[in-house]
Amino acid sequence: MIVSALLCAAWLAGCDRTPRRAPPRTTDAISVSPQTSVIDVPIAADLDELATTLEQAVPRRLWAIDKPGQTCVPPRKVKILFAKIKTPTVRCRITGTVVRGPLTLSGSGRTIVVTMPLHATISARDVGGVLSRETAEADARVRAVVQLDVFRDWSPHGKISISYDWTDEPHVDFLGQRIEFTSKADAKLASVVARLERTLPKELAKLRVREQIAHIWGKAFTSVELNKANPPVWMRITPQRLSFGGYRISGRRLNLLLGLTARTETFVGDRPPDPQRQPLPDLARRQPGPGGILFAIPVIADYRQLEPVLAKALVKRSRRPFHLPGIGAVRAQFHQVTIYGTTGGKIAVGLRFSAAAEGGKPSRGTIWLTATPRNAVNDRHVSVEDLAVVGATDSVRTSLLLKLANAPGISGTVSSALTQNFEKDFDKLLAKITHAIDEKQIGDLIVRAHITDVRTGQLKAAGQGVYLPVWGRGTATIRLAPR
Repeated sequence: MIVSALLCAAWLAGCDRTPRRAPPRTTDAISVSPQTSVIDVPIAADLDELATTLEQAVPRRLWAIDKPGQTCVPPRKVKILFAKIKTPTVRCRITGTVVRGPLTLSGSGRTIVVTMPLHATISARDVGGVLSRETAEADARVRAVVQLDVFRDWSPHGKISISYDWTDEPHVDFLGQRIEFTSKADAKLASVVARLERTLPKELAKLRVREQIAHIWGKAFTSVELNKANPPVWMRITPQRLSFGGYRISGRRLNLLLGLTARTETFVGDRPPDPQRQPLPDLARRQPGPGGILFAIPVIADYRQLEPVLAKALVKRSRRPFHLPGIGAVRAQFHQVTIYGTTGGKIAVGLRFSAAAEGGKPSRGTIWLTATPRNAVNDRHVSVEDLAVVGATDSVRTSLLLKLANAPGISGTVSSALTQNFEKDFDKLLAKITHAIDEKQIGDLIVRAHITDVRTGQLKAAGQGVYLPVWGRGTATIRLAPR
């Protein structure tokens, strides 16, 4: 009211005091503060591949034995009537082979179990020069329990504990005695166990865990398109560190628990350049932070979209005359509306129109107004405040135009037309962004995100448009696309 009174006084004193220039046009871009996000990076290795490589590394025929002159039955003293006699040593030639069956891998939690069935065929030949051959068959099972870990350079290794047991120990019965061959078989089996202990760590390296981690780390320095147009919006991801939270074995898959802490920035306009890649950092033994992606998305009302809305409202209003105190009915015709951002967080509105009172000469020119867009936090309804006339340009007989611009008919129409509800724009943009990041493939990476919470801030009139800041929170993963 004070502003209006001062303006009226100025107009009555003389129209030449009204500034003859348009408000300055701002060109400031919309700037969104960076966020810090923790993105899940599921690294999975197929244990079937480990089983295949172990099958190739461990031969089917594990060992053979051929030992002539072995003591099959040691001498012993036997009492016959009143005398004790000593039985002779019974010698023989021991031969045999041990073959393995298919390797099986299983696991749960943090343990991989490799099971290797063995079948032994062991013969005692030329037993004491009496028997030509006695053959025994036996089965054993080797069980390797692998507790995995990861070195600082992200390469996997394992602490292996191997045990075995005979389900039926190799033996033959001769002259009423049991001839055990277990000790002979154990000596050979020990070398099989040692070979498995050497083979497993090398085969673990073939799971390509480090290769996958390094690849995802390097490719994650990228930008994700959140909205294609009106306006184009990009989220740039700059990885900062990786956190290792251990691993979990589920079924036939080994899953590493990793969290990628990244800087996420929002850009409006053209795709920003990718951030400079950094080498893969050493493993940090810390639990990943609570998984969640934070991002900012701008809802923008382009000034060019507001101009026809206001122009249509003014044309509709001009079908009826405006009534000015002391002048009477005034007819107006509106020719052009110009809207842009100006200083002080305001928008500038230029109305080029002509007006004439009954029987009077027409006045023509452009009247400039400014207004401040307002809204409450988490409210998408926008109103304008502090609407005021601040200038006139290209005017002929400015007084009538100024009085008309200050009249409730025009000021109310301008205020009503600029009062916007961003709810539809907000819902539309949010739906597009949700669809865009639901599953987005960038090269050989797949980025998947789910928005769980959204909040809005307060409006700002910038050079690009009226900007409603929106912050989103959700969950996100980055993984390699299947080959």
